[in-house]
Amino acid sequence: MTRTTQYWILAALGALAVLSFAASLLAGTADLPLGRSLAALWGSGDELANTIVRTIRLPRSLSAFAVGSLLALAGMLLQALFRNPLADPFVLGVSGGAAVGALGGMLLGLGLANLQWSASAGALLIGALVMLLGRGAELSRLLLSGVVLASACGALTTVLLAIADNGQLRGMVFWLAGDLGWALHPELDLLLAALALLAAIVFARSLNVLSAGELRSATLGLDARFARPLVFVVAAVLTSIAVLAAGPVGFIGLVAPHLVRLALRSADHRLVAPGAALVGGALLCLADIASRTIAAPRQLPVGAITALLGAPVFLLLLRRRTLR
Repeated sequence: MTRTTQYWILAALGALAVLSFAASLLAGTADLPLGRSLAALWGSGDELANTIVRTIRLPRSLSAFAVGSLLALAGMLLQALFRNPLADPFVLGVSGGAAVGALGGMLLGLGLANLQWSASAGALLIGALVMLLGRGAELSRLLLSGVVLASACGALTTVLLAIADNGQLRGMVFWLAGDLGWALHPELDLLLAALALLAAIVFARSLNVLSAGELRSATLGLDARFARPLVFVVAAVLTSIAVLAAGPVGFIGLVAPHLVRLALRSADHRLVAPGAALVGGALLCLADIASRTIAAPRQLPVGAITALLGAPVFLLLLRRRTLR
């Protein structure tokens, strides 16, 4: 595939992301005609339409796109780090570690800024254990380590829920299933996603070298002993930001980078990084639309929707690699 064709595909992915974001703004349980929704979006609508579109839907759509992009970039970094398309913050237990850290901080009454630190610490701890247990081992051991640690995080989460106050319990349970209503600063999350994307593009060559293996990295002058921990820390921090904003939403980090590599027929991170950010944001916007409309007026957890999408894709990828 020529580079020009790949650029056109990226442009198409950008158009898909814009359409998904627009659909997330205009779709919902409220019966608002398209004209009223558009008028409210431009600030000239009636009071009810302005409240629904600008106060409720717009922050939620921004959060969905930002969290989807953050998870997709974190997944891309982990896949480059482990040289494995099955690596994902959810599968490897990093999301679970961030969730445990965040829940522990909630029970201690920490503020939002301190919750970010506790979530990041949980993600870093679990991810470091996965790297330690799976170092130098084959794929099955790495995945097994991640699954076991994710299960342990699930057990710790159950304990934390059991000791939580009744007033905290319902919100915690819904957040654990994936809830974009928790995102308090969508503009900040979107800015962080944009900065992460910029950094991924700037260091795309290093990611390409790192994903080629330690021997190739050493040959090309990249110190993998320094680069690998740094990439891992960045992936864990991005995951913790996403988890704190929307709960442990799964499989976006697995699906988005893989779809982009298939579409572009390339593993060049200069192309995969922007594509993954766009597809991740679009996928979570579409999942959020489904969560708000399938059982309307009730709202389903967006994490359940992404799990229904991602679990079959994960099994398909695992089967393909096993057959090889």
